Amino acid sequence: MTMELTGRAAHRAEITARAEAEMAAMGVDVAFIDRLVETFYGHIVQHPDLGPVFDRRLSGRWPAHMVKMKAFWASVAFKTGAYGGKPVQAHHGVDGMAEGLFLQWLQLFSDTLTEIGATEEAHRWFLTSAERIAKSLVLSLFYNPALDDPRLQKAP
Repeated sequence: MTMELTGRAAHRAEITARAEAEMAAMGVDVAFIDRLVETFYGHIVQHPDLGPVFDRRLSGRWPAHMVKMKAFWASVAFKTGAYGGKPVQAHHGVDGMAEGLFLQWLQLFSDTLTEIGATEEAHRWFLTSAERIAKSLVLSLFYNPALDDPRLQKAP
């Protein structure tokens, strides 16, 4: 059992080291993550559709949210496993949350990556990650598999 745990720790360390090297090759470090999150959420609060939804949920809690988002993106980028939040629960029941807002969120995220000067590789990597996250949240929050039941489909 001890060898198995030691082996897992070594494997985890290898994964993290490889992720750090991949990110470094793309020009991504902790300062990049901080700049991305600060710039992105600075735009979020100014956005006519996204801003009010975020502000209703985070009013008075923006500083804590920023710390959490920096930890989240660092965990995703560097594969540390350090983020322990529950994103689906955090987004469930948010007043004004709508499926279409995720497309605006993704566009703003992409625009922010361009604005902060992300390399092509970093832009592609972060946007692909954001798209996966958005898709997962949309499916979790808005998808009802019962609606796929052919018996519920109207005949043409």
